[in-house]
Amino acid sequence: GYDYSQAGAYFITICTKDRARLFGKVVNGEMRLNAFGQIVQDVWHDLPNHVSNVVLDAFVIMPNHVHGITIIRDDTVVGAGSEPAPTTTRHGLPEIVRQFKTFSARRINQMRGTPGVSVWQRNYYEHIIRNEESLHRIREYIANNPLRWELERENPGIAGGGF
Repeated sequence: GYDYSQAGAYFITICTKDRARLFGKVVNGEMRLNAFGQIVQDVWHDLPNHVSNVVLDAFVIMPNHVHGITIIRDDTVVGAGSEPAPTTTRHGLPEIVRQFKTFSARRINQMRGTPGVSVWQRNYYEHIIRNEESLHRIREYIANNPLRWELERENPGIAGGGF
């Protein structure tokens, strides 16, 4: 019953379909994007041009998933009266994620000649960031994610990990 269009900060994780490693590789704790990874990065950074009430915070692309923080602003402007002035369309988190997945998948599929093929897993993970301490911890987690790739269970290259 939570309203994901209300102002606040949200941590999201979005995985590729079947956890396919599409976006590059981690070398010595640093993510090296391939052409598909560059598309994902470009689409992420372009979102504020399509969604007026979103501010993008920390973001990392991994071989088979992305982590990011989106901040939905309260764009309500109070005029001379007691009613808020009309503003542009307010997009909630589900719509922001949908746009990101759609725009990036379309461009990736255009590049590889596979129109309509799923790039992303159907759902995504979201977490409401409720305070500055949590925001700081999540920013660190995102920034250090490539350093932990060798230990991560999402990494199909390690013993006991992968698929």
